[in-house]
Amino acid sequence: MRRSVPADRHGPRGTGGAPREPAADVKAVHDRDALLAVAVRTVLGGTGAYGAMVYLRSRDRRSLVLCTIAGVPVSIMSPFRRVAAAGPMPVAVSFRTGRTITLADTEDTMRRFPQLAVGMPYDFASASVPVAAGGERFGVLSVLWAASDEGVPEGSPRRLRSAAERLAAGLARLAEAGHLVEPNGDTPVVELPPPSAPTTRVGLFDWNVATGALAADEQFREIFGFAPGEFDGRVTSLTGRIAPGDRSEFRAAAKLALERGEVLAARVRVLGRDGRPYPVELRARVPSTIADGRTHLVGAVLDARTLTAAAAAVERLCEGVFSLDPDGRISYANRGVEPLLHVARDELIGHHPWKVLPWLGDPFYENRYRAAVVSQQPMTFLAVRPPDGWLAFSLYPDAHGVTGRVVAAEAPPGAPAEPPTAPPPGARPGLGDTYHLLQLASALTEAVSVRDVCRTVAEQILPAFGGQELAIYAVRDKRLHLVSQAGYPDGFLDRFEGTPIGARIPGAETLSTGTPIFFENIGELAAAYPGIALDEMRAWAFLPLIASGHPVGSCILGFDEPRPFTVEDRGLLTALGGFIAQALERARLYDAEFTLARGLQQALLPHRLPDVPGVRIAARYLPGTQGMEIGGDWYDAIVTGRDLTLVIGDVEGHSVGAAATMGQLRSAVRAFASGGEPPDRVLARTNRLHLDLDPGLLASCCLARLTPADGTVRIARAGHLPPLLRRPGGRAEALYVPGGPLLGVDEGAEYPVSELRLVAGSVLALYTDGLVEDPAVPIDQGVDRLRVAFAHAPGGGLEALADLLLRDVGSTHRVDDVALLLTEFGGC
Repeated sequence: MRRSVPADRHGPRGTGGAPREPAADVKAVHDRDALLAVAVRTVLGGTGAYGAMVYLRSRDRRSLVLCTIAGVPVSIMSPFRRVAAAGPMPVAVSFRTGRTITLADTEDTMRRFPQLAVGMPYDFASASVPVAAGGERFGVLSVLWAASDEGVPEGSPRRLRSAAERLAAGLARLAEAGHLVEPNGDTPVVELPPPSAPTTRVGLFDWNVATGALAADEQFREIFGFAPGEFDGRVTSLTGRIAPGDRSEFRAAAKLALERGEVLAARVRVLGRDGRPYPVELRARVPSTIADGRTHLVGAVLDARTLTAAAAAVERLCEGVFSLDPDGRISYANRGVEPLLHVARDELIGHHPWKVLPWLGDPFYENRYRAAVVSQQPMTFLAVRPPDGWLAFSLYPDAHGVTGRVVAAEAPPGAPAEPPTAPPPGARPGLGDTYHLLQLASALTEAVSVRDVCRTVAEQILPAFGGQELAIYAVRDKRLHLVSQAGYPDGFLDRFEGTPIGARIPGAETLSTGTPIFFENIGELAAAYPGIALDEMRAWAFLPLIASGHPVGSCILGFDEPRPFTVEDRGLLTALGGFIAQALERARLYDAEFTLARGLQQALLPHRLPDVPGVRIAARYLPGTQGMEIGGDWYDAIVTGRDLTLVIGDVEGHSVGAAATMGQLRSAVRAFASGGEPPDRVLARTNRLHLDLDPGLLASCCLARLTPADGTVRIARAGHLPPLLRRPGGRAEALYVPGGPLLGVDEGAEYPVSELRLVAGSVLALYTDGLVEDPAVPIDQGVDRLRVAFAHAPGGGLEALADLLLRDVGSTHRVDDVALLLTEFGGC
C-alpha cells in the first residue's frame, strides 16, 4: 500500500516555511533516504542483527510508516508496512513512550505483543528504539536478530540508541531547513553487500581497436597471467594468452561490441602458466565520450574460475540444489532439480516456487520459507509431487537469501493414498495478506464494548490503511444511526443521521446489497451519486457490516488523496468488514448485559449515605476494568441510635452469585447492626447465617462502630484488610487489630473487638483488596502504598481525597472491583 504525498494541500512538510520547489523536495527526499540507509547499515554492522527497519511518523501523526528496510523481504513485513501510532505494536509503544522495547524470543513476543506474534509467528529477537531529537520524535529504528538462547545480544541496545540519535539529528536538520521528513509512499530496500569470494577478481581495460593499443590495470594483467612489467600494452600479446580455439570467439565479440555498442558476458579460455586453460568472462562497451567513432572499447574481465568450478560441482550433484533471492524467487536451480520437480529450470527461474509448482500452493510451504528467513534458522519439510512422489526440502537462510536442497523421500507413516488437490494459481490470497488480516482482526478480539470496537477501528485499522476519516453506523429500526466517527468536519454527518437502509446513498446501498463499494477518486463518487455532499476526502471505501446473515451497520473509510484500491486492498477491507460486524454485534450484546449487570449491582449498594452531625462520609465503588462479571464488594453506613456503623465487605469471585451473596450479607449486617448488636455479635450472627445459606462462597468484612459523641470507635474484622487511620497531623497507620476468620469458614468463629479513640480531624479508611492488590508485590506492600498516599494527600475535602486515592493507588488495568469508604470525625 504505497501512498504518495499530495502536493501542499496540507501546507509544507517539516517544521514550517513556504511551500518548497519540487526540485528541492526531490533533493530532500534523497537526503532523507540517504540518512536512513546509513542508519540501517550502521546498526547491521555494529549489532550483529540480520535485519533493520526505519519507521517514520505520518503527516497526521496517527501512523508509523515503514520507510527503509534491509535484510528482511518487504513481502514478509507487508502486514506492518503501516502501524497505528496508538496501537499495541513494539514500534508504536517505543514511539509513544520514548523507551527502548526489546523482545528476547517468541514467548516474550507472544506474552507482551500478541498482535505482532499473530502477524509474524516466527522465532526471532528484536529491539525498537525511538528516533528523537530535542523533544521531537520522528519515528523508530528497529532491528531483528536470529533466534538464539541469548536473545538480544548484550550491548546492542546501546549501539542501536546511538545510531538512532545520529539519525534523529540528521532528520532534525532537514526539518529545520523546511524539508520533507515524513514518508512519501516508497519503501527503499537497502541492498547489503554480497558475501565476498576472495578468489574472484575483476580487471579493467581500455582498448583502441584501430591502433591495437590496450591499457589495462594490474588485476587485468594478473588474470591473463602476465608477470609485473611483462605486458607490453598490445592486444596481440593478449590474444597470445587466449586458448587457440577461443581466439575467433574473442575477435567476434570485439566486432559485435563495436557494432552494437556493447557486449555482455562473452566467455573465453585463458592459458595459464602451466598451459592449462581456465575461463574468464568479458564485458565491453563503446564509450559515449569518444569522438573518433566506434574505435574504442572499455570494459572488464571477470576471473570466473572459482564461480565456474562451484557451478560445475553443484551441477554434478544428483540431488536438487536451488537458490531463492531475498523475496523468495528462484534465482538458480541445478540440473538435479528437473527430474525431481518434473519441470524445466527455465520455468522456475524468477518465480516463487509455491506459485509455479501447484503442489506447493498450500500456505504451509511458503510459511516454511518465511520462518527460515525471519528466524535465520534452517527449515525442513516434506511435500508430495503428484501422484505419489514424496520429496524432502531443506532451506538454509542468510541475510542475502536462501539456499535450498531437495531429495527424494519416503512417504511418512499415515500419509493419505492420494494427496489433496492443490488450489489453482491465484486462487488463494498471499500469505502476507492473510497475516495482515489476522493481525488486524486480532485487535478486534480484544475489544469488549461498542466503544472499544470503534476505538480499535479508528486507532488501529484506519491508520493501517492510511485513512483519515471513519464513520461507523449501526442499524436500528431499519435506519442508520451514527455510532462513532473520526476525522469528519463538525456537523458534516448530521444530514445522514437516521437514513433508511434502502436510501440511494453509498453508506446505505452497501448494506442493502451486501457488497462493498470503492471509489478511487472524486469523479467516480460524483458520477455514481450526483449531488452527494462532499468534504475534503478524495477516495472512499464503504463496507457493509453483516453478522450471522443480518445487517448490523456500515463502515465508511475516507482517504485524503486519490487511491487505487488493489485486489489485495479490496479483499482485506471486505474481510475486515465481516470481522468488524461480528465484533460490533458481540459488543452490543455485551453492552446490554453489562448495563443490566451493573444496574443490579448498583441497586444492591446504598443510594445515599446518612447525614450525621460531626461526621463526614465519602464512598466510591469502581467495577473491574476487564470483563463484565459483577463482583461482590460492598460498603454501608448505618445509623444505630447514637452510633454510626461503618461496613466494608468483599465476597470472593465475580458472578451473579457473588453479587447475590453480597446482597444477602449486606442485608444481614444491616439488620443485626440496626438491632443494636455489638460489632463482634453482628459478625458472628452474619457468619452463621452465611453458613446456613451455604452459597459456596467465602467473604471478608470489616465493621467499625463510631460514637460521634466522644470519638470512640470499635473495630471487628472477619478476614478483611486492616483499616487505615490518618491523624490530624498527617501521620497515617494501618490498624492491624486482631480479627477472626472469613465468613463462611467456621460456625463457632469469634471476632474480637478493638477500641480506640479518635480526635477531631481524624480520617478512617475502609477499603477492599481491589484498591491495593498488585500481582507484582505482596499485599502488605500494597497496603503500605495506600498508607503513604493517605498520609501525604493534600487538603481539599473528603471527596477530593477519595478521588486522589483511586487515581494514585488503584491500577488503571485492575481486574477486581474496588470499594472505598472514608469517614472524617470532626468532633462535637
